[in-house]
Amino acid sequence: MGRPVTLFTGQWADLTLEALAEKVSEWGFDGLELACWGDHFEVDKALSDDSYVQSRHDILEKYGLRCWAISNHLVGQCVADDPIDGRHQQILPARIWGDGSPEGVRQRAAEEMKHTARAAKLMGVEVVAGFTGSSVWKNLYFFPPTSQADVDAGYQDFADRWLPILDVFQQEGIKFGLEVHPTEIAYDIITSQRTLAALGHHPAFGFNFDPSHFVHQFVDPVKFIDAFGDRIWHVHVKDSKVESMDGTRSILSSHLDFGDHRRGWNFVSPGRGDVNWDELIRALNRVGYEGPLSIEWEDTVMARDFGAPEALDFIRSIDFPASDVIFDAAFASDK
Repeated sequence: MGRPVTLFTGQWADLTLEALAEKVSEWGFDGLELACWGDHFEVDKALSDDSYVQSRHDILEKYGLRCWAISNHLVGQCVADDPIDGRHQQILPARIWGDGSPEGVRQRAAEEMKHTARAAKLMGVEVVAGFTGSSVWKNLYFFPPTSQADVDAGYQDFADRWLPILDVFQQEGIKFGLEVHPTEIAYDIITSQRTLAALGHHPAFGFNFDPSHFVHQFVDPVKFIDAFGDRIWHVHVKDSKVESMDGTRSILSSHLDFGDHRRGWNFVSPGRGDVNWDELIRALNRVGYEGPLSIEWEDTVMARDFGAPEALDFIRSIDFPASDVIFDAAFASDK
């Protein structure tokens, strides 16, 4: 048997949890990674209503599903982001946005992430996946030049904001997995090393590994697994395809929407892009990852009700457990 395969509900928040659970059960998924938006998993209700968490379990059990992780990307993004503006208002509950004062948003988001750890414990999961935000991402390609002292200050700001949150995660016995991703404080191998160092390698902090965010940066996802195998708390199954660099496309994507054929790259259904899934599964086996493979389905030119079950069949077909046999030992004499 391979690892359990779940569906991340973030891109399905227009559906109720019950409607989505019924779908994925029919498709054959093992469970759901519940997003903390839509009606899938609401942190405030989990902490204020004794029956709420049980209601989530009741729906999952009704359809033969399990939950290994919850995710709070949207609120997490606002803890350390700069600037905070109208884009964030579109993704936040009104109680977190408040009057929109940037520092007030950051502080309320930080408290909500602490509450997320407490809600995860009530739910009986051990991992929260999400984003952190970053005050230095805006300086990625910069003029006038940004000094390393300015970047260091950004990592210090990140640590100052996230260490108190991570302390709560540790107290509750929950791990936070940052999805390494452009726009985050960690977006490749070097910035992930820098992030861990800024946090003093906090024991509650690790990664939600998603290979789709590496391939269009020309970073090898397998090298990330090899570098951080003991910090990979959770895995997303998502794919990305770099288009032909024909002299008209930019890897920066030219401010074009996802799915536009003129972009330099696009997210595609798993198995249809540039991720080498065989190498990736072998690397996960090598580092001993035994958690779920959670499909984050995102392909803007494919119908999701076609793509999600296709992705499930694909990942099941290529996942395999690690060998427990040393084959050459079979040739040794037993004399």
